[in-house]
Amino acid sequence: MSALRYLTAGESHGPQLTAILDGCPAGLTLSAADIDADLGRRQLGFGRGARQQIERDHVSIRSGVRYGRTTGAPITLAIENRDAGNWGLALSVEPVDEPAAPIRVPRPGHADLGGELLYGSGDLRDVIERASARETAARTACGAVARRLLAAVDCSVHSHVVRIADVVAGEQDLSSPEALGGVDDDPVRCLDPQASERMRSAIMAAGQDGDTVGGVFEVVVFGYPPGVGTYAQADRRLWGRLAGALAAIPAIKGVEIGLGFAVAQRRGSQVHDEIVWSAPAGYGRGSNRAGGVEGGISTGLPIVVRAAMKPISTLMSPLASVTLGSHEPVEAHVERSDVCAVPAAAVVGEAVVALCLADAALERCGAATVDEFVRAVEAARERLRSS
Repeated sequence: MSALRYLTAGESHGPQLTAILDGCPAGLTLSAADIDADLGRRQLGFGRGARQQIERDHVSIRSGVRYGRTTGAPITLAIENRDAGNWGLALSVEPVDEPAAPIRVPRPGHADLGGELLYGSGDLRDVIERASARETAARTACGAVARRLLAAVDCSVHSHVVRIADVVAGEQDLSSPEALGGVDDDPVRCLDPQASERMRSAIMAAGQDGDTVGGVFEVVVFGYPPGVGTYAQADRRLWGRLAGALAAIPAIKGVEIGLGFAVAQRRGSQVHDEIVWSAPAGYGRGSNRAGGVEGGISTGLPIVVRAAMKPISTLMSPLASVTLGSHEPVEAHVERSDVCAVPAAAVVGEAVVALCLADAALERCGAATVDEFVRAVEAARERLRSS
């Protein structure tokens, strides 16, 4: 069982999104402003749609925090959907005399058809509302709490965009958190100014054609303690847990760590990190090609993971589809959407990585309070230094 677990609930245009985060140790300093900062970052990015002008995401902490500190009880987080007021009775909980017209045309690339075949409601609105990436706001809120917990042990989580469409950013020096400090100031959260400009041009060109573009983002974690994870069971290998967390973000189609797929093109001497020892640091690696995880266990070096996001599935120039029931060929249903959401997905990526790493660290260190957690992590680091 996870040490830190969460559930989310709510529809894209329902009254609110709700998340319950269970297992956070007592004594963590936490305010709504801490969470709102990440919710705001999730709404940034060149290529976002009109929904971001409607919503101004703000969290309301409903339980688990007293006088600005976590109590150890489950934390309930609620995010109001301001756009819900524009939908009238379309998502009414109670029966209505005149239901909204059902949506019967599934969109290629979405969960629409699969959801209908699974649940069989006859109205794709039921699928669209829950399958929407709007749900990631709730995950981002939970991730902001995990980020605060990791910060207590001097661990920080960052991200940047390395590719949009066919535009690839140049290599950057990412040896410290300061190197990523200004990434949110860029419209596509890219550290390469020249590539950022070309990325924006690619987004604009796709939008003018009624099309969409995807890309790749990278999450970099500094200060994560060594010795977290295990090789003993497949489901507890740290890399597998990270991959699963990132792959569960809507539209993510590929995940890699360290050199990733590039290892298939190199010899072993160009892939593996040589082991070194020095005083007072103890054991270490001469490089970080493994991306901070080796044999399912964290090495203490920066954790580097990347995720590939497909283009948004809703197109303003829709693809072909068929009508449910009659099977009549038609153009796909169109919902309000983005042209590109890779910069926002990177922030969601930070959140799920933070949740995964905080969960694994708590599992490794076992702590009911933040002070106990900090002491346990420091003991693990000292063991590395003294071995």
